[in-house]
Amino acid sequence: MLKRSATVAASWRRAFASVAVGTDLVSAAPDVSLQKARSWDEGVASKFATTPLKDIFKDKKVVIFGLPGAFTGVCSAQHVPSYKKNIDKFKGKGIDHVICVAVNDPYTMNGWAEKIEAKDSIEFYGDFDGSFNKSLDLGIDLSAALLGHRSHRWSAYVVDGKVKVLNVEKAPSEFEVSGGDVILGQI
Repeated sequence: MLKRSATVAASWRRAFASVAVGTDLVSAAPDVSLQKARSWDEGVASKFATTPLKDIFKDKKVVIFGLPGAFTGVCSAQHVPSYKKNIDKFKGKGIDHVICVAVNDPYTMNGWAEKIEAKDSIEFYGDFDGSFNKSLDLGIDLSAALLGHRSHRWSAYVVDGKVKVLNVEKAPSEFEVSGGDVILGQI
């Protein structure tokens, strides 16, 4: 147990060293793309489609939140619902997109978004190999919890690619600073 706690603490400290308020996400991860959630029925051309970060953030106001994984307890019961219930308030503040990203494939993200009935209000992206989270030093090894390499639980308000607000939980099992209500009050 001590080893896992030390690993989580070390990873948490690194998270604050790389991404911070003022970070340009596109510059921090220039070769990284995310995979928008989609079903297998959407055609062969979309099967391997990725979205470059510049297309997600350029000239837009975006609220983005990362979480350990689709179909997990806190993520499904608290994290995503906190954004879903506030979607109209985000839009009222001029937010162009509310995005959820997790270290999952886009098909899992699509199935999960449909299951929790959030696909119409939140955009879901898969960070299949964790490269987005790793590039921001927001990745974490949760192998001790049988989850493998995942994302910290975090949220950010991003304007034209630049981080204006960043909230990172102390541990991925916590849900205190990265919820929709918190970041809504920070915009």
